[in-house]
Amino acid sequence: MSDNRNEFFHSINQFTRHFSKALNEALVPLGLYSAQWTIIYLLNTNGPSSQKELAQYLGVEAPTMTRTLSRLESAGWITKEMGADRREKRIILTEAAVQQFDGWLQAVRTCENNILKKISEEELLFTQSIIRKMSEGL
Repeated sequence: MSDNRNEFFHSINQFTRHFSKALNEALVPLGLYSAQWTIIYLLNTNGPSSQKELAQYLGVEAPTMTRTLSRLESAGWITKEMGADRREKRIILTEAAVQQFDGWLQAVRTCENNILKKISEEELLFTQSIIRKMSEGL
């Protein structure tokens, strides 16, 4: 692999670490971590999901998902209810989380906008197309 490719993947890894840190700095004062936000965002956008569906979508192991969901449930942001299959529980947002969602979203959007302030719309679209192509290789 060429040095450019190695540096490319190293840069992606470093960016995601720093982005998670910046997102945590924006969300922690609001009682949430970035990993929890991702789940809340998905549930708000897509509706109730199973733990397995969430873990697969996010690419995390079951024990990691179990711990994160447990923390969200303890905080009062999610609840679990029986699905159509009695063995499977559906994860849903609580009313408290729904009410808090816009505040969290605003904090996330502010963080994202600060990061993207030097990026043109054209650069953003080009980068998104590259990420889609890279995702096909996973």
